[in-house]
Amino acid sequence: MRLLTSFLLLIFLMQSCTNHGQLNLIEKLPSKLKENSGMVSFSESSAWFIEDNGNSDNIYKTDFKGNIIQQFDIKNAKNIDWEDLTKDREGNLYIGDFGNNANTRKNLAILKLPNPEIEKGGKINAKLIRFNYPEQVEFPPRRGELLYDAEAFFHYADSLYIFTKNRTNPFTGETLIYRVPDKKGSYEAELIGKISLCTDWDTCRITSAAISPDGKTIVLLSYGKLWTITNFSINALPKATIKEIDLGTRTQLESICFTSNKTLLLSDEERDGTGRNLYSYKLK
Repeated sequence: MRLLTSFLLLIFLMQSCTNHGQLNLIEKLPSKLKENSGMVSFSESSAWFIEDNGNSDNIYKTDFKGNIIQQFDIKNAKNIDWEDLTKDREGNLYIGDFGNNANTRKNLAILKLPNPEIEKGGKINAKLIRFNYPEQVEFPPRRGELLYDAEAFFHYADSLYIFTKNRTNPFTGETLIYRVPDKKGSYEAELIGKISLCTDWDTCRITSAAISPDGKTIVLLSYGKLWTITNFSINALPKATIKEIDLGTRTQLESICFTSNKTLLLSDEERDGTGRNLYSYKLK
């Protein structure tokens, strides 16, 4: 009987690992974050999260035991469709309010927040960075030109780099790369290139992005795949070395960030009884 119990436990553990593919499960996220859409980390034991459209105008800090330990209400901005979260070297946070599923929005924005790790109280102000894509002239464009949704960006030097989420039909697999200044104001986003990653609708749409602390590795996330971008010039990203990694899972992965130059945190939304998890992954 003891042998049978041990065997069944081994099978269960193997299945649990398989369900998460190459990802290491850290913890279940709080139920409040079932539609988490962006994440950053300032330490190896906590992370800040946002949720996407239809949810509150808050940012949340969680520990790695599944508890919300701090939160701020954004006083002067609404969650139209918050889709990614990033930070700069000074600790300022940037919320990408650029979700645009139907490619019809004309009020795209990025919210710049002070470092939440040192703010007090329960409310925080945002500076608005408004922008548009000058290449988009129709709202919405034709089905083959639905390139202006976005769920992914990172901060580098004095700019924010946005990777669009392709919704073309037929699907082309392209993502456009835009640059926007990191200061309050209204801007035309600068198109600095485009890359074609793969052509499968389910696994080739970009949902989050991040850059390593040393600035040498960019990662792009989708529903089950990860791409690393290395050996790059920031002005010529399509010419960089791009490597695809199949994570071996197909949950709705929405968020990614670095905790070190080789260690990543990832999270997924809750969907069909799966997800709402926090994971780690080590780049080889």
